[in-house]
Amino acid sequence: MSPKAGQNWWRGAVMYQVYPRSFCDTTGNGVGDLNGITEKLDYIASLGVEAIWISPFFKSPMKDFGYDVSDYLSVDPIFGTNEDFDALLKRAHDLDLKIIIDLVLSHTSDQHPWFSDPAKKDWYVWADPKTDDAGNRVPPNNWVSCFGGSAWEYSETYEQYYLHNFLKEQPDLNFHNPAVRANMLDIAKYWLERGVDGFRLDVVNFFFHDEQLRDNPPRPDDMGFALQFESKDDPYSQQQHIHDKSQPENLDFLRDFRALLNEYNAFSIGEIGDDAPHARAREYTAEGLLHTAYNTDMMAGTHKAPTASMIRAAVESYGTDRNPSWAFSNHDVVRAGSRWHESGDGFTQDPRLSKMLMTLLTCLRGTSFIYQGEELGLPEARIPFESLQDPWAKETWPKWQGRDGCRTPMVWDRNKLNRGFSSANTTWLPIPESHNALCAAQQDEDQASTLNTMRKFLTWRTAQSALCDGNIMFEDLGNEKMLCFTRQDDTQHLRCAFNLSDTKQAYQPKGEIIFGDNHKDTLEPYGLSISAL
Repeated sequence: MSPKAGQNWWRGAVMYQVYPRSFCDTTGNGVGDLNGITEKLDYIASLGVEAIWISPFFKSPMKDFGYDVSDYLSVDPIFGTNEDFDALLKRAHDLDLKIIIDLVLSHTSDQHPWFSDPAKKDWYVWADPKTDDAGNRVPPNNWVSCFGGSAWEYSETYEQYYLHNFLKEQPDLNFHNPAVRANMLDIAKYWLERGVDGFRLDVVNFFFHDEQLRDNPPRPDDMGFALQFESKDDPYSQQQHIHDKSQPENLDFLRDFRALLNEYNAFSIGEIGDDAPHARAREYTAEGLLHTAYNTDMMAGTHKAPTASMIRAAVESYGTDRNPSWAFSNHDVVRAGSRWHESGDGFTQDPRLSKMLMTLLTCLRGTSFIYQGEELGLPEARIPFESLQDPWAKETWPKWQGRDGCRTPMVWDRNKLNRGFSSANTTWLPIPESHNALCAAQQDEDQASTLNTMRKFLTWRTAQSALCDGNIMFEDLGNEKMLCFTRQDDTQHLRCAFNLSDTKQAYQPKGEIIFGDNHKDTLEPYGLSISAL
């Protein structure tokens, strides 16, 4: 286990997400790897974070870039070896960094040996076809895939359909089968024995399906979007998802999973994708279940203005008796610095906004997740169609370029080939010119850079007990461009205010300003003020 002790170390912690394909390439093949992460651990430690979440690095055909697993117990050769992971883990622990790995348990790759093994057919979800009025074969029900089209794929071999909530190359496991549940626990135990500090559980509410395979009902217009790609034309956003996921049986499995984690004092965070994401997060983080959970509620959309009520509603709906987690960006969404850059076009950034967002995120009650490149203020990259890799992008183009825009390689040094990411002639995704001026090495030399501003704030934050584990109470300033709340524990009472816009906003501070803008009656564009009461 990590040398950093404390059962509740994660409460109020700041974690850093690494997407390994795009972090650092040490082999010269244009794709990042585990040794690249190890090489950059000192950089991550310098940020002031407590833990690293690493996206999947298991053996995979890479149809969904690691979220289609063909061997849960082996590192994919493109990323290295199991021994490379052990070295990464040891070095991280030496730096007092915990390692959280991404487990994709709801589905496998269709190349996993289980899927082609007739003896394990019932490890997946199979159903007989139906026949329409014209006598044609049709799927068992109306469930649709997150990535477009039906959630069912026909097998000529078995003359049945199998369920896939994502790509057809990602068949869903049948968690109603006890053998599947037992094997998933064994997989987790394998990595716990190797020394990991916990797991991020991908689409944790997708594990179980309705065994009766009932149709999902139509989605009311006022229910909102079902996916981070906010489109009314998206078939997934035209259904209420009450039968294809979020089934009550899932809670029993999560209790078993938590019991295993408790044996190792290990941590869990679940990714919730649900019609009622915060209510589901509350349900899944009850006593004896997940430690914490997060969702894409504050990460949705491609370009829109942030509002005080949007953030307040998300935090307050979680309640005060659970431990939430928050992120503004990750590997599946448009980068927040561009998405919320109101005067931009969805691909621009303003360093003032980037600095404010990192401070705001880590002032909210709960655990914070920073996605690689946010500390540099990287904007969303514009990807030419011919360079797109994301299979979802190919379904939504040209309305949305998919997830590739947030997955481009990290930029380490403007003076090096491929900005220091790789020695290859071509990288797996192109590095946009808009990132050239934002490289880590150059920002490291500028004390006013986004990178150094975040470092300074996180260092300061560690001494502010109210920000780390205090309660939160929102204050209505009557202005959607101004977010204000207090954080308080037994020893400290802070008032935090944030200007969410690129224009000055009226603000009357209270108490002694101890961080941020020191103005009497305004906050600067994207300004912030933290005062002691």
